[in-house]
Amino acid sequence: MGLQCGIVGLPNVGKSTLFNALSNARAEAANFPFCTIEPNVGVITVPDERLQSLEKLVNPQRIVPTVMEFVDIAGLVKGASKGEGLGNQFLANIREVDAIIHVVRCFQNDNIVHVEGRVDPVSDKEVIDMELQLKDLDSIDKRLQRIEKIAKSGDADAKKELEVIRVFKKHLESGANARTLEMEPEQRAYVKVLQLLTDKPIIYVANVEEENVNSGNVYSKKLEASIANENAEVILVSAALEAQIAEFEDEGEKQMFLEEYGLKESGLNRLIKASYKLLDLITYFTAGEKEVRAWTIKRGWKAPQAASVIHTDFERGFIKAEVIKLADYEKYGTEQGCKEAGKLSIEGKEYVVQDGDVMHFRFNV
Repeated sequence: MGLQCGIVGLPNVGKSTLFNALSNARAEAANFPFCTIEPNVGVITVPDERLQSLEKLVNPQRIVPTVMEFVDIAGLVKGASKGEGLGNQFLANIREVDAIIHVVRCFQNDNIVHVEGRVDPVSDKEVIDMELQLKDLDSIDKRLQRIEKIAKSGDADAKKELEVIRVFKKHLESGANARTLEMEPEQRAYVKVLQLLTDKPIIYVANVEEENVNSGNVYSKKLEASIANENAEVILVSAALEAQIAEFEDEGEKQMFLEEYGLKESGLNRLIKASYKLLDLITYFTAGEKEVRAWTIKRGWKAPQAASVIHTDFERGFIKAEVIKLADYEKYGTEQGCKEAGKLSIEGKEYVVQDGDVMHFRFNV
């Protein structure tokens, strides 16, 4: 599944440094705005300890993890919604992603110039929010002009859509993001086509100093308080520290380095996992002598849909799925052991795939 998370924020907050650590790509990290003009895309491996467990059990020729795409989008500035600082191009890039990673500067460093001349994470967040909200209002106003004419003709569905869009317009005009508006899914579906920027799921990354990566600081706590009504997560990350972690090739040395800072895993691993969860994704596995592989699907998908990510023929000719729970695989050691213990189930088209299922599909085209 080609799902993307877009990394946004003001200039000089650590976006490109974070992106480089994520993907080992080389987005130019420079001490001035707009050093990233075209969006950089990195394909990132999703860390999953369950793959190592299956590797020990199956001893395959290769391991294939699942991946996500992260897009480093150039820093937004005030006036972006009106085209300032190449704003139209950057906002269009945000529209294409499935979720937003908003990096907020929560560190002091006189050597790195803040675009506004001071460190204020709440104000920084509000600048980005306002630009995205203004762009959303522009999209809504254009839709209103069209739908009002249709509603006047007596079209019942247009009248319903008009009512919903007006509610969203009022909500955005109050300075709130679209994602915070509580509304029934069937009503919310009317604005889905507009791809509202502030309706996209979001994670906030508080970019802190190395010494604050565990407990945060006064800036990160202000950020957390400011998003209390958004049902969003704040992840503490030190982009500078992550850049150092990314340089380690030996896993043992990397773990020793993490332990020095009291960390069990890198902030980037936590960010990737949180992004995966934010998009409501789960993983199932296929396991054989040739490969053990992780596959990404949406939570709630049934077996034929899940099979389609391997090949569309698997969905078209789906017959049934053989399913082993990972815990059972680990307990009985082999697929044959699971069969003998009655832990291999045969599932049909209505089976809802669960996170961590080990599956084999039978199909006929």
